[in-house]
This record gives sequence, structure tokens and C-alpha cells, in this order.
Amino acid sequence: MSTEHPFPELVGAATGVGSLPGTDAREAAKTVVGSFEQLPHLPELPARGPGADMIGRGAGLLTELFVEVWPSGWRFADRAGRDTRRAHSWLGADLDALEEFTQGYQGALKVQAVGPWTLAASIELKYGEKALSDPGACRDIAGSLTEGLRRHLADVRKRIPGAQLVVQLDEPSLPAVLSGAVKTASGFQRLRAVDRQVAEEVLRGVVLSLDAPVVVHCCAPEVPIPLLRRAGVAGVSLDFSLLTESADDDLGEAVEGGTVILAGVVPSTDKPGSKSGSVSDPAGSVQGVRTLWRRLGLGPELLGRRVLVTPTCGLAGASPAYARKAMSLSVQAARSLVDNPE
Repeated sequence: MSTEHPFPELVGAATGVGSLPGTDAREAAKTVVGSFEQLPHLPELPARGPGADMIGRGAGLLTELFVEVWPSGWRFADRAGRDTRRAHSWLGADLDALEEFTQGYQGALKVQAVGPWTLAASIELKYGEKALSDPGACRDIAGSLTEGLRRHLADVRKRIPGAQLVVQLDEPSLPAVLSGAVKTASGFQRLRAVDRQVAEEVLRGVVLSLDAPVVVHCCAPEVPIPLLRRAGVAGVSLDFSLLTESADDDLGEAVEGGTVILAGVVPSTDKPGSKSGSVSDPAGSVQGVRTLWRRLGLGPELLGRRVLVTPTCGLAGASPAYARKAMSLSVQAARSLVDNPE
């Protein structure tokens, strides 16, 4: 159970959210392992197409549930077809590349997968409506994902025996699931909100069934931090630019309770309109984290141990040059939290 495996003791650490630009698995693995000394991650390359995208990759981890691409997106199918096989192939290539560049590695290593609620909000049932509309389908997805993740973790451990694995569940749709903001497949209506207790129970079932600490990443506003903590997560990954002071109490209680915060502070894209004011100033990019820490009255000595620095979201939309820069800036910013915590 994940509660028996505390989050790895990392000091002044940074990591990536998951996705990178490009299609070269070896180059991506080499870059990530070379950039993040304390917590490298398994890269994701959605530019390769269906099956390498977030939902297709996550659906490829499901056991005894199969998907295929329709004009409207991903839909469940009766059997494994070309699209499911492609997802398996992309993941295998990514694992081969990561294994190549982690020979002899000893330390924390993060793998990512879409969480059960975002999968349910994104994949359609065979008759066309989203799986989120069917409580039984939601539980089937969670159970299938849990078994698939167990197999995935076992595979990674065989390939990289020295790795202390951390699982990141990507749940960008969770706030919308809880608020009834997920649109129906037609787009003309919205699906009923999922009861928060039900959402918590389903997440807890996944989290506590994995033999690795679990982090939930959500780059949307209104991340339900208390719900995630009750579900047993070891850490919460969020976009710091979306936080408001109303989240102070939840964050303070999380930190005091031992939850690790993965603070997305480095802009994930260099495109016009992105929040890039602090890109050239790594220490400045985490000034908001320091301000929050002081506002919460937390000890500065905890800052570099309870906060990891990340980009605000995945880097798939960035240029390759900027993606490398964002990783480097994240590392520098994380170190500054230790060197200059005040």
C-alpha cells in the first residue's frame, strides 16, 4: 500500500510533468535523465499521434478494456485493434529508451498515467456517450487502470531495478467532474456532477492498491486538495499561477500533514501570451512559493523538502529548445529554495 512507502526524501528537487515536444524517444529520455538528477520521469511524446497522446496512452494501460479512435475521439471497443496496439508500441519504445539511459540508476523515478476520472470524462462508451455518464463504467475503468498500473510498475522495476518509483495520476478533468462541467458527447449539455465521496472512494481504491507513492497532477483551477489527501495521495502537483488565497488553508494543512507539493511555476510554453515574465529568473519564479510559505507561517527549512519545482504543465506545446530551457530553469529554481529559503 502506498501509505507504507513515503514519498522519496528529496531536497531542492525538480521534475517534469510528463510530455515533451518531438517524436524521438531516445532523445527525450536522454534529455530528461540528464536534466533531472533527483527525480527523472518517463517522457511522453504526444506529437507521434493517437496512442501517444495523454488519453490514448492511458487507455493503453487498461486491462481487458480496449479503445479505438473515432472522429469524436477515443471510444471503447470490443477487442484490441490497431489503436490499442499502437499505444502499447509507443509505451514500449519509451520504456526501452528510458531503460537505456538509466543503466545503474539508483533513486526516485516518476511514471505518469491518466487518472480514472479524466479517462471516464474523455472516453466514449460504445453507444457514443462519455463513460462518465455510467457509474458502473467509471468503476470498471478504475479497476482496469489499477491492474494495468500494477503491471506497468512491475515492468519498470524489472528494467530499472534501482528505481524508487513514484506514480503521477493526471487528473486535469477532476474539478469539472466534481462541478458538473463536463460536456456530453454531443457538446450541448453537461453531465451530472459526480458525488465527491464517490470520486474520493474511486481514487482511494487506485491509490492504495499501488505499491508506490502516488501524486495527482491537476493543471486546472480549484484543485480539490482535501479530497486528494483523504484519498491517500503522497503529493499534489498543480499550476501555481492558478492558485488563489482561498486555497491557503488547504495547502497549509497539506504541507503540515506531510503532503509534498509539486509547484508548477515555470511556464510550459514559450508561445506569445504565455506567462513568461520570470523565465529568465529562476529564483524569481519561485518567489510566489516563498510568499505563500511566509503567509502560512511554515518553517523555511521545510521549503526545499516539501516543495518540488515543475513546469506549469506538460511541455508538448513548447519548442524543443524552450523545453530544455524550462527543465533547466526548474532545476535552478528548486535549488534556490534550499540556498535562499527566506
